[in-house]
Amino acid sequence: MKVLTAAQMRAVDRRTVELGIPGIVLMENAAHRVVEFLAGRFAPLSAGRIVILCGKGNNGGDGMAVARQLHTRFHPAALHVVLLAAPDELKGDAAANYGMLQACGCPVLSEIPPAAHNATLVVDALLGTGIAGPAKGPMLDAIREINRAFPLAKVVAVDIPSGMSSDSGESSGECARADCTVTFTAPKLAHALPPNCDGVGELIIAPIGSPPELFEADPSIYLSLIEPAMFRHLLAPRPRSGHKGTFGHVLVVAGSPGKTGAAAMSGLAALRAGAGLVTVASSAAIPAAPELMTESLEAGLDALAEGKTVVAMGPGLGRNPDTNALVSHAVTQLNQPLVLDADGLAGFPLAPGPRPPAPDRPLILTPHPGEMSRLTGQSIAEIQSNRVAAARAFATEHAVILVLKGQRTILAFPDGRVSINPTGTPAMGTGGSGDILTGLIAGLLAQFLNDPVSAVSAAVYLHGLAGEIGARALGEKCLIATDILKYLPKAMWGGPGYPPLSWVRLPSSLGLPSSCQASERP
Repeated sequence: MKVLTAAQMRAVDRRTVELGIPGIVLMENAAHRVVEFLAGRFAPLSAGRIVILCGKGNNGGDGMAVARQLHTRFHPAALHVVLLAAPDELKGDAAANYGMLQACGCPVLSEIPPAAHNATLVVDALLGTGIAGPAKGPMLDAIREINRAFPLAKVVAVDIPSGMSSDSGESSGECARADCTVTFTAPKLAHALPPNCDGVGELIIAPIGSPPELFEADPSIYLSLIEPAMFRHLLAPRPRSGHKGTFGHVLVVAGSPGKTGAAAMSGLAALRAGAGLVTVASSAAIPAAPELMTESLEAGLDALAEGKTVVAMGPGLGRNPDTNALVSHAVTQLNQPLVLDADGLAGFPLAPGPRPPAPDRPLILTPHPGEMSRLTGQSIAEIQSNRVAAARAFATEHAVILVLKGQRTILAFPDGRVSINPTGTPAMGTGGSGDILTGLIAGLLAQFLNDPVSAVSAAVYLHGLAGEIGARALGEKCLIATDILKYLPKAMWGGPGYPPLSWVRLPSSLGLPSSCQASERP
């Protein structure tokens, strides 16, 4: 699912209008989608005490169209529609919807009355994606009132919480609180990147009539949000004739004295992801796991890699010149897809150099921000200030798939595409979680060599989702790394205790009952 900037969204709207769908129809569809969500989530609306706060732009126009539909269809117990702008400031479709709202007999107020403060539902249609800089004046006052003066109300934002910058994970001023946000056509950067993504509540992504090919097929829009539809084909039933040799053999080069658990966890994760065979090569004895085969690193990397499908290196391997030389040899000499993590990243050769005879083999790096800092020479603060740009620049420069771990893990690909992972939880901030991810990537890649983008995307998404399920079952403080493997089957297949996602994509047709809302899950 593509993630759009405000300018890209305006271009999609403009091209939709050029194709013959008028802007007033798009606004009506947007309002219908908001009302459809409200009716499904907050029924019965006829018993609700509803406040709709509108600004002067198209976001306010959406809000007035919502108000008209609520007034004419649901007749709430109380409906206060507040336009925080002079009517003569309204233009185009927003002005048209103000006129229609008046025509149907719905009062429009110029300020929030005291009686409105006992509302059960507030619809925030003050400011949309076009805001530049912090909210000021009456808009800022209204944002503060949303945040402080409606203690009984759930808040639903139209498109984006007011005051939030659409094109960044950061906002320059105060934002309205939101329990839910109904956005249109596609998510925007603020919906997908932290910390703004934490402020939108549950995200509802609602189509309103723009043909998806206007943005999904546009190569200049390089940012996407990972959703299960991208990799569901990897979870299809296996061929009946399949056997352990069919599903790949992973070599995990990991572990050292005192850090053998990292090697074992990576190996077990590769198996749990579905790899047919896993061999762990280490300089120390690996904890007993009957399903794992083990070898000593003394056998030599070339000999160990012979016949293997994928090589994963780094967890617990130790930082020393020998490790760096081993990694450099793997990068420049081995033909197999290679996954580098942890100590293996320190040996990655940054300078251009010879690559093996299979130049297109996937090379996957999985740094956390500290490791990314060491790879790039940038400070952690610089990297965290624009994770998308940092990951994309490194992936394209070094022709690698880069997995920049952290809240909303970033996947950057050699061709410039970038994906944002929406799953994960702070409960996964525990030793070994990264080792599990390394194994999951290697295990899925071993089975789907011809589709590395889907394999890596699936591994990152399912890793985070398994962590969410585990945290829900055990609590954030009690989750440990191996619990991620325990809950991986539920992440793949669902079942009791399966948590709701923080975002939902509505089906494309209008007028469906709320029971037809489709959350995207594997």
